[in-house]
Amino acid sequence: MPELPEVETVVRALRRALTSRKIRGAALYGRLRTPFDASAVDAALAGRTCTGVRRRGKYIIFDFPCRHALVAHLGMTGYFHLEKASSPLHPHDRVGLRLDKGDEMRFADARRFGFIDLVETADPGGDVPTLSHLGLEPLERECNAARMADLAVGRKVPVKVFLMNQEVVVGVGNIYASEALHAACVDPRRMAGDITAAEWKRVVAKVKAVLRAAIRAGGSTIRNYRGVNGDEGKFQRALRVYGKAGEPCPACGGVIETVRLGGRSTFYCAACQH
Repeated sequence: MPELPEVETVVRALRRALTSRKIRGAALYGRLRTPFDASAVDAALAGRTCTGVRRRGKYIIFDFPCRHALVAHLGMTGYFHLEKASSPLHPHDRVGLRLDKGDEMRFADARRFGFIDLVETADPGGDVPTLSHLGLEPLERECNAARMADLAVGRKVPVKVFLMNQEVVVGVGNIYASEALHAACVDPRRMAGDITAAEWKRVVAKVKAVLRAAIRAGGSTIRNYRGVNGDEGKFQRALRVYGKAGEPCPACGGVIETVRLGGRSTFYCAACQH
């Protein structure tokens, strides 16, 4: 499933493609996991201009100068692509947003775990109530060592699972949690409540560094992810531990091991992660 760097890469491309473009209407081409009501989107947004595209966790938010927004999630295989409205549909196209100048932004999703919803906001461009449960944004100043240490007090859960809890911090998925903990020299199996203040400084710093590096590389394409222009991410070429069980640790020469934590494969070096 796409994680924060992949979603941020998509958001930046959508922002360039859609900001200041007028929505002419919406079309439903196939089922998604939640129903998409094209007529409701038409009633709320037809004739309105997209004022921006932003990210909250792994969710994509399309803003308009009204108290409505579109919220999308890529699921496992979802992607957006810009086409002429007259062009043939791709095999897995599910939703189309018809734009001015005869264009259409289409959402395709082979496995149909993604969605697009019309939601109400308190103000134009404001908070989305259905996303109020989400935790800290890892690249913002509010996500710091002291805050993470406070949230971890008494938590008897592996630190990697803690980092992947979307109600604690958003968007740090399996790949980037493994990579950040390796860079911070912290064993992913240790309980979150046992991580020291000094270790949280390293962990938070490495989470931010790994995510920023991945965004610069356009994310990681392990299976299905692709950007708006069809490009694959390149950060998988820089992975140091994820998917490398049995290989030598690039930091100390030890052997990369794997263990299941929270139902997910975790990669680490027992020699240098303590």
